[in-house]
Amino acid sequence: MDSLAGTGPDDGRGGRQPRVRRHHILLTLWAVAWFAVVSPHGGVSWHYVRTGEQLLLGSIPGGGLALYANHPELQMGPVSFLAAGLFSPFPPAIGEALAEGLMSALGLYMLVLVGRTAADHLLGSGTNHRRLQQRVLIAGLAFIPMWTEVAVRFAHLDDVLALFFTTLAVRTLVQGRAIPTALLLALAVDSKPWAVNFLPLLLALPRSSWRPALLTAAGAIGVAWLPFYLGDLSSLAAAKFTIPNQPASSLRWFGVHSAATPWWDRPAQTGLGLALGALAVRRGRWAGVVLLGADARILLDPSVYTYYTAAILLGTLLWDTLGQRRLVPWWSWSALISLYGTALLVPSPSAQGLIRLGFVVVSSAFVLCAPSRPTRGGRHGVPQQRGRHALATSGS
Repeated sequence: MDSLAGTGPDDGRGGRQPRVRRHHILLTLWAVAWFAVVSPHGGVSWHYVRTGEQLLLGSIPGGGLALYANHPELQMGPVSFLAAGLFSPFPPAIGEALAEGLMSALGLYMLVLVGRTAADHLLGSGTNHRRLQQRVLIAGLAFIPMWTEVAVRFAHLDDVLALFFTTLAVRTLVQGRAIPTALLLALAVDSKPWAVNFLPLLLALPRSSWRPALLTAAGAIGVAWLPFYLGDLSSLAAAKFTIPNQPASSLRWFGVHSAATPWWDRPAQTGLGLALGALAVRRGRWAGVVLLGADARILLDPSVYTYYTAAILLGTLLWDTLGQRRLVPWWSWSALISLYGTALLVPSPSAQGLIRLGFVVVSSAFVLCAPSRPTRGGRHGVPQQRGRHALATSGS
């Protein structure tokens, strides 16, 4: 497994001394600082996760396979509830604190994974790995505040797992491992349904792998969700659960002023995310799939919770490191400022919605249309197969 340590000079016994990289140390300190600031006011939504876990495992009545039929407000996947069970043996306050600490650490590990993945993907392309490390550092400084928002302040284990599994899927995708990629993307969907927008990443695999990968993903998703729908047909009502249409939503700029989620909204989010992702892969911009999928979500979502932006920041992180060669990751910082900064500093909800709309349109257009350098690899710029030796010696 990748770690925060790289490899250094020979230790005189045929081994390699661990060498912790400076950008990892800086990112760790940055993450600890944000955790310290946010954790005293964290865990806003942790009770939803705990309730879902107790319902699923039968600790309280009204759950089991009827969980989603009786509690459609729990818009989280069964994998998230099972993962929450890891913290149930502890007293509630301690379990919550441990969960927030672990979720925060996962964000830091994801930054390491993305850096290693970018180094592996760009190996042999003449990429300066020191510049790549600097790019990961600068993008990570933008990513961590938003990760702390979802992992600590709101403690949304479902979103955390969906984004974590997606990051692992990008890792195996670059290594050319079709079935693990499919399983990891399925786990993302099984953690949070909106992660279905990231499934077009499977199309970045060699065409010969499409059928087994798609069947594997569909099977793993079905195993997790079908028991609930077959066990209680009323579970279908969970897909129609609505939330308030907030004044800062981009939907307002499309003339949607209804008080709650329009009936067509969720299918439109999914359809747009899948279409944009498939188009990105077709145009050789598979590194932008996560950003486009997250764009589709915040464009059409009636709510504007700040933790939604964590998915955007993962998308910009992947695009800035795997899809771009610039030293400064402009998109990561543009997302942080335009989506998080304006939520704090712009008083007008209508103006916030316009800025949100503007970011989605401009970032999506750039990913799909801006000129880009060709990458090594196959038709989609993804290697057919990558070895562990290349990963270990990539120096990122």
